Amino acid sequence: MSQSPVIAADVRRAGDWSGRPADQVTLDYEARFLRRKRLTADGGTVFVVDLPETVSLEDGDALVLAGGAMVEVKAAAEPLVAVTGPALTRLAWHIGNRHTPCEIAPDRLVIRHDHVLEEMLRGLGATLEAFDGPFRPEGGAYGHGRTMGHSHGHSHGHDEGDGKAQRAYLDASDLSGGDGGE
Repeated sequence: MSQSPVIAADVRRAGDWSGRPADQVTLDYEARFLRRKRLTADGGTVFVVDLPETVSLEDGDALVLAGGAMVEVKAAAEPLVAVTGPALTRLAWHIGNRHTPCEIAPDRLVIRHDHVLEEMLRGLGATLEAFDGPFRPEGGAYGHGRTMGHSHGHSHGHDEGDGKAQRAYLDASDLSGGDGGE
């Protein structure tokens, strides 16, 4: 009979925990947004994340396993694009106007690879450079790292409703393994 996976029911943010982690799990930007999911850590630890609410995990955070062991979260390398140009503020406005996650630095913006957005930015005079790296976008005013489900007094044509459909979708996440790192 196989043993049930251990449960991770809490998160410690980077800087709020110390010591040597029991394992680490490497996740891309999308996979770091979760509530319930079965994961296999890089060292083979199988566990089920079962948090009270959906969270956006960042590089260096830790999932707390039953018994207190920590699994450190590492941001996976993924296809990114560095955006530079003489009108960086204008380019940032156009990226933000499309509710696209963006990492902001003094001399460049970083977005995930998106050929449509890249074409628009080139048309606005941007210089683009593709590279692979961990994606760490700006957190935004409406949540830790994500703008999903926010409300700020005007409509974008999508149903902001009470969030029940979104929560039902997120709560029905694949607990059987699926794309959860196995």
